[in-house]
Amino acid sequence: STIYKNCHATTSKLKFWGCNEVKFALDRCLKEEKLKLLEVINKDVATRRALEGDVYQKAMGKEVSFEDYLKQDKDFNNAMEERRNKGGDPNAQYGNGGNGVNKY
Repeated sequence: STIYKNCHATTSKLKFWGCNEVKFALDRCLKEEKLKLLEVINKDVATRRALEGDVYQKAMGKEVSFEDYLKQDKDFNNAMEERRNKGGDPNAQYGNGGNGVNKY
């Protein structure tokens, strides 16, 4: 196959075991297995993260998540509104208005 020939052309001759159809088949199989495993592991990431956040809040004695706290914080919301009114990106860091040029 073309992959086999390319492998032999680009791989050190000292790695004679590195270019054969068995290795290619094994690599494909392991890649498929890894993808299946990642799908299983990541299928409910959002739910698990939410639960972890709840556990963390309880452990810290907090009743409100950080995101919810920010939504309720008047000073933060006023600052974000000012930034929006100035035409900058409210999510930009360091006061550069999101255009990469620092205003300060």
